[in-house]
Amino acid sequence: MVGKKGGISKEITPQSVDFSRWYIDTIKKADLMDYTPVRGCIVFKPDGYELWERIQQAMDRRFKETGHRNAYFPMLIPETFFEKEKEHIEGFSPELPWVTEAAGEKLEERLALRPTSETMIGHMYSQWIQSYRDLPVLINQWANVFRWEKRTLPFLRTSEFLWQEGHTAHATEEEAREETLQMLEIYREVIEEELAIPLFVGQKTPSEKFAGAIDTYSVEAMMKDGKSVQAGTSHYMGTNFAKGFEIKYLDKENQLQYVHTTSWGTSTRLIGSMIMVHGDDHGLVLPPRVAPTQVVMIPVGPSKTRDLVVEKMHHLYEQLKASDIRVRMDLRDETPGWKFNEWEMRGVPIRIELGPRDLEQNQAILARRDTGEKLPVSIEQLAAQVKEQLEAIQKDLFQRALQFQSEHMHLQINTLEQLHQHLEISEQENQVPGWVLAGWCGDDECEAKIKQETRFTTRNIPFQSPVEKEVCIHCGQQAKHTVWFARSY
Repeated sequence: MVGKKGGISKEITPQSVDFSRWYIDTIKKADLMDYTPVRGCIVFKPDGYELWERIQQAMDRRFKETGHRNAYFPMLIPETFFEKEKEHIEGFSPELPWVTEAAGEKLEERLALRPTSETMIGHMYSQWIQSYRDLPVLINQWANVFRWEKRTLPFLRTSEFLWQEGHTAHATEEEAREETLQMLEIYREVIEEELAIPLFVGQKTPSEKFAGAIDTYSVEAMMKDGKSVQAGTSHYMGTNFAKGFEIKYLDKENQLQYVHTTSWGTSTRLIGSMIMVHGDDHGLVLPPRVAPTQVVMIPVGPSKTRDLVVEKMHHLYEQLKASDIRVRMDLRDETPGWKFNEWEMRGVPIRIELGPRDLEQNQAILARRDTGEKLPVSIEQLAAQVKEQLEAIQKDLFQRALQFQSEHMHLQINTLEQLHQHLEISEQENQVPGWVLAGWCGDDECEAKIKQETRFTTRNIPFQSPVEKEVCIHCGQQAKHTVWFARSY
């Protein structure tokens, strides 16, 4: 149940006026997070952290089903570890915070706050792996990492954030590549089925791949402002880290071989993505499978009938809890309308209203957050109807997001001039520019010039493209790849 607490203090900026401001207003008013005195670092308040817990549970279950186990590695990483894989340190160097002093004394060697753990885990794997019998090693870590971002946005891009990072070692390239794609598919499944976010699945271009990887694959999501969020990545590392950290094993012929490694990760940016995909001008719209509160119960009607209504509501509350529904009662001394607005802003999927007239008719009123639709439901069928509607909301949110995605995918833009025209029209008419599917010759210089001129970056080379493009959008030469381009967070 909810105790007495202040409610809505100001309006939320409409998405059409300023999408970023809408986002900040929403996460603050919904009490998901708060700022701290440390630049780029936030507090996850209980509702915000529970969203992460539910994402974590959905992923962790699938990780374990595929044979992975959780471990934990130190946060502090010696500088010499990074020097063993030059491309890796070059990729992360601008974002690394360093510890140089402890207990009043200068350290002999600088220690980095981990931006990711390939180096530390590579060192440990070199100690643990001796024989083919030790393989594969399938380990995941739930942890915090640090990347000193120049531009920050809560949940999406912060100096410290929460994530999971999987690190595996295999005897063969084939095995490691299978692992890389298996974990990408797990990400797709969790994000689409639990968070109701449709994805673009594919391979990153060489300039966008993870520092030190051979190949990087990603799942990318379209926000309501048309921008992209990289929702998860999976990397085939080849033997790069194995050679850097001397991770070798004796094969069945008693020959020393380097292992093939992978790494893969998702983070709390999934929370921000979910908010930006489903939210509206009234605030959050949460998918039922991850919503901290799935149902809120609110008594209505004159105060003289309140005791009778609340008594019945307690009974229904216990029934819903017994049906594994995450339910709360709001008995605060506020008007029903105020409470409706408060819980709508917080994105609770279903509101149940109960008043004296409902008691007379042996019913309750069920209101859906996503559509605003109200349904009278008999008391005896309440738990069953709530479960049915929660599942319907989950599916409908995905379908609406999929429809939005479809409406903002542009497949007919084939030249840079056409892209400039598209962006100019979008700006003049205050429209979402969306994503563009275009050809790319494979030249890094063409890719860089597209970004420089339009701020559109390559998101990924889709596994399944709606159409195949024949010429490069920049130079007009024959296309080597068909690529999704978009602006990104």
